[in-house]
Amino acid sequence: MHDYETSERLASYADVLAGELPGSWTSSHIAAEAKDDLVELADRIWDLDLVAAALADHPLQQAAVLSRPDGAQLVILDRHDGDEFLVAAVAPRALPDEAYRAVPEPNGIALADDPFLSAEEVAGDLLARYDTALAQVRHNALGGLQPSQEDRVVLNWQPDGSVATAPVGDRAGEILLAHGFVQDPQSGIYRLSGDDTQAQARALREIGPQLDAAGIGSGLQHPAGRTVPASAPAAPPVPAGTRSPAARGR
Repeated sequence: MHDYETSERLASYADVLAGELPGSWTSSHIAAEAKDDLVELADRIWDLDLVAAALADHPLQQAAVLSRPDGAQLVILDRHDGDEFLVAAVAPRALPDEAYRAVPEPNGIALADDPFLSAEEVAGDLLARYDTALAQVRHNALGGLQPSQEDRVVLNWQPDGSVATAPVGDRAGEILLAHGFVQDPQSGIYRLSGDDTQAQARALREIGPQLDAAGIGSGLQHPAGRTVPASAPAAPPVPAGTRSPAARGR
C-alpha cells in the first residue's frame, strides 16, 4: 500500500473513531514530514506493552491523535503486520516524573479494521483505564491531595489561596470553566484564582448545585492550617489517598 493510501486510511479511521467515542473528541493527523512532532509524541506514548514493542520494531512514521477538551489524548498507529491498528494513551505534558510513581501504565490495545466496533472496545477498556491513570497522576501533581472521580469533583485549596482540581469527564470541566476556573492545557489541571476571595466564594457556591444537577458530587479538601473564607461553602475534609513509591515507567 502506498504511503498516501496508508495515510488516508489512518486519518479516515481516526475521524470515525473520534466521532463514536463517548464525550467530545477531535482528530488530527501527524504526517511523516513532521519528524519533531512524531518524536515528541512517541516520547509521551504511555505504554510498556504491546505498543511499546511495536514502536521498538517500527519507529513512529505517522500517527493520528484524538484529543478531548480536558487534555486527554489517544494515539492511533498502523500495526504493520496486517489490517489492524494500535491505539495507546498519551501522557500529559509538563507533569513531574514523581507524579507517575505507583500509577500503572494504561497500556494500549489492538483494534480491528472497524472503527465502530473499535470505539466500543476503546471505551470499555483503554479509555476507562486511561481516565483512572490521568486522575491519579494529576492528583499526584497536586501534591497528593484527594483526587476527583467520575461522579465526584474534589476541589483542593492551594497554599497560594487558589483552588485546584482535576475533574474526570467533559461535563464537570465545562461547569468549572463557566465559573472562572482556568485549565492548564498541558497538565489538564483546573485552577480558580484566589486573588478576589468574594468572586472565588461566589463561584464555589454556584458550582455545587450545577454539579449536583449533572449527577456529580463535590467536596472541598482543606490542607492543614488553611482557613476557608467565611462566604465559601463548608465541606468536611476528604481523607487523602495513600500510594507507595515506585519507579516511573513510561
